[in-house]
Amino acid sequence: MEFSAVEALGLVAGCCTTLAYLPQVVKAWRTRRTQDVSLGMYLLMATGVALWLAYGLLVDSLSVTAANAVTLVLVLAVVGLKLRHG
Repeated sequence: MEFSAVEALGLVAGCCTTLAYLPQVVKAWRTRRTQDVSLGMYLLMATGVALWLAYGLLVDSLSVTAANAVTLVLVLAVVGLKLRHG
């Protein structure tokens, strides 16, 4: 894998979209309230992110792999909190 300005752009974009989930995870963790969180949306998102992670691994893209690995953890954290606290 060769690091380039394009890969750096992908890493910055991945950080922005991944970190967008952090406030939801923190809020759900602190308040234990997930009634307004759509389980269907988060399950569909987890599926899509897992597929993007697989894609990133197959094409050997650091930015796609890293962003989606972290995003998958955050999305699954919300799913877990939703299942636990409904």
